[in-house]
Amino acid sequence: MHDLIGYADRTPNEDGFIRMSIDDKVYQKKWQVLLAVMIGNIMGPLDASIVNTVLPNITNHFQTDIGVAQWVPTVYLLTISSLILLYGRLGDMLGYKKVFITGLAAFTITSVLCALSQSIWMLIAFRSLQGLAAGMMMSVSFAIITSAFPPHERGKALGISAIAISVGLAAGPTLGGLITEHATWRAIFLLNIPIGIFSFLWCLRVIPAGSKKPGQTLDYPGALAALVFLVTILLYSNRGQDWGWLSPAGLIMIAVAILSSLVFIWIEMRSPQPMLNLSLFSNRTFGFANLAALLSFMAIYGAIFLTPFYLVFVLKQSVGTVGIVMAASPLAALMVAPISGIISDRMGTRGLAFLGMGLSCLGLALLSTLNTSSSVMDVVWRLAIFGFGMGIFGSPNNSAVMGNVPPVYLGVASGILAAMRNVGMVLGIGIAAAVLYGIAPITLSGQPGSFTPAEIDQFLSGLHWAYITGAILAAASAVVSLASVQRRYEKEQRGITLPPTQQDQDTVT
Repeated sequence: MHDLIGYADRTPNEDGFIRMSIDDKVYQKKWQVLLAVMIGNIMGPLDASIVNTVLPNITNHFQTDIGVAQWVPTVYLLTISSLILLYGRLGDMLGYKKVFITGLAAFTITSVLCALSQSIWMLIAFRSLQGLAAGMMMSVSFAIITSAFPPHERGKALGISAIAISVGLAAGPTLGGLITEHATWRAIFLLNIPIGIFSFLWCLRVIPAGSKKPGQTLDYPGALAALVFLVTILLYSNRGQDWGWLSPAGLIMIAVAILSSLVFIWIEMRSPQPMLNLSLFSNRTFGFANLAALLSFMAIYGAIFLTPFYLVFVLKQSVGTVGIVMAASPLAALMVAPISGIISDRMGTRGLAFLGMGLSCLGLALLSTLNTSSSVMDVVWRLAIFGFGMGIFGSPNNSAVMGNVPPVYLGVASGILAAMRNVGMVLGIGIAAAVLYGIAPITLSGQPGSFTPAEIDQFLSGLHWAYITGAILAAASAVVSLASVQRRYEKEQRGITLPPTQQDQDTVT
């Protein structure tokens, strides 16, 4: 069994970062590396959040139906998630820089292709390629940052890096609304070109080059089994409502997902060089922190998916207003994420993660009380509470995951975290839609603004229980966070010395 607790040494690590003195515990160029990764990372969440806002325009432009157009955001999420574990393993083998800048260059190129699409199916195809590129960046970004910073600054660095994700998520709906009103939908993809070129050149300069590790091989059977599992479970979660959850197609997807997951575990347990070392999950902090991340994103994206419909159907707001209102949550997260990361370096991760998800649970519960007489500001302050909670939760939880693996597995750990985020997003949307339509079957007719009072009441009933479901998921994430325990070795990295009698005991922070 591997020692799965993060540790430090004086020698250059596999990506070329050189630790200086034990007293200083810093890496060269750490802030430049952090900035470079942040600039690259802003494009993924920006693209994910902006497309949903302009989807009606894309639908009208290509004269297609909503069911076909929905594949534009869906295929992006599916392809991001499908190979993300494989990319993490490749980062450990070939160096994180190679994987990250390759994804960055490919993302920029595919953004141009998306903007030039001449049909809806061409756009869907290019979005799938764009998702593959985004997955490369997401899979190793945490590994690059963790490698660049010493353990006692890890939470601060991950907290600051969360600013890029929050800015992308906050700017996406707002920019989408402005573009919808004043320009063509193609402009949303053209935005990535200057950002991508600058980020590529900056990353090429400041991120130290990794080296290929001798004797390493890729676990192709494991990668294939993981790909089949992720694609089938995410496809079922995203399209199950349209197919019917218990339809033949849906049941086939579930059966294939279960079978492929069992095959994956069987392969990984017997492979001499597994794509995913399952012994990582024997570390309690690592396992529970990843589970907490999965549950948190399931809660988040249910709310992000549902709230715009409430603003349009019930409050009759414009697309531009919806974009501004939806920015409240990521902006709130942006304000507290760096502070939470700094505090977690001093006080540990468990309490902050629990507090953050507790606030998110409260925000979701308050969102469930929205009705026909609520105002736009009623939505804004509820989303802000929800966002504050996510900002408090994210950095400590990420630090708990990345601090509990040895450097040789940082890429895999980073890929797992990214997979939890993207799988949680898709599952959250699927669960929210299932609850919305399942508890209160909705038969909205006509255009937004022309729905009958009975239809609105029906919609609000389903919305209420969907938000409550999200609150339950957030509460579960908070409880799971409490089960996470940091060990003595990680405390020592932050300069905390435990009494000898506690040498081999888990320490509750």
